[in-house]
Order: sequence, then structure tokens, then C-alpha cells
Amino acid sequence: MYWWGPLVLLAAFIGMEFVAWATHKYLMHGLLWKLHDDHHNVHEGFFEKNDFFFLVFAIPSALSIWQGMINESYFFVWVGYGIAAYGVVYFLFHDVFVHRRFKFLKDIDHPYFIAIRKAHKIHHKNRGKQDGECFGLLIIPSKYYQEAKRVYRKKYNLE
Repeated sequence: MYWWGPLVLLAAFIGMEFVAWATHKYLMHGLLWKLHDDHHNVHEGFFEKNDFFFLVFAIPSALSIWQGMINESYFFVWVGYGIAAYGVVYFLFHDVFVHRRFKFLKDIDHPYFIAIRKAHKIHHKNRGKQDGECFGLLIIPSKYYQEAKRVYRKKYNLE
């Protein structure tokens, strides 16, 4: 067992938040807007063209794990695991918790999670390609967390 493996996984996971932010801001709201626009606008059916973006992250994850195993370069295996872990968290937060595409994880009542939903709703207020904000998922502007914390404390009389 390589002791450093979980550290590489964690670093890859954290790095993916920044990769996801840049991909969302510059590709999804840029060159690849035609695949992302149905996510911002009303559409028919359960699936969106936007759902294909999972491949942008799943393919490098799978290739890292596969190549790392074949070449016994376990650093790349752990990087692939980190990318995959971020993908699972992204799916759970974005598709399940924020957009409620599945009917679980809807009753989470914590300021951080409330702030994530608020920041994402702010992102979706803009239905167009330009002038968006809040492109990340797990790292959110402090103002949304502070607002959610105030609401939470008031709701539960914690002041």
C-alpha cells in the first residue's frame, strides 16, 4: 500500500473543483454552450444534452486508472480515483441535492448546503451564455454562506 495514495486522491479531488469551475465558465458558457443551454432553460424530458458533460470527467478518470494499473504507476490510479470521487460528489450535490432530479438528499438542512443551493440558483437566474456568476460547486462565495448561516440561526433560535 502506498501511504501517499489518499493524499493524491484528495489533491485530485480538490483540484477538480477548479477544473470544473473553469470548464463550466469557459467551455460550457463558451464554445460548448449548445450542449449546456438546455440546463439553463426549460426542456422536454428527464435527460439534458448537458448530461454528456459527465464524459468530460469520466473519461480522464477511467483512463488514469486504467493506464496507472497497466503501467504500475499508482500515482495515476489515485488521480483517477480522485477525479471519480469528485464526479460522484458532483452528481450527488448538483443533480440530486440542488436540482432535485432524484428524490433523496432533499431534506439536508445545514447552512453550507443551503448556500450551495442559493449560489446555484443565482447562477441559473441568468438564462443566457454571458454574464453568469457562481460557476463552482463546492467552493461558494462567502456572502451566500453568511446569509444561509443567518437564516439558519434565526430559524432555530440560535442567536
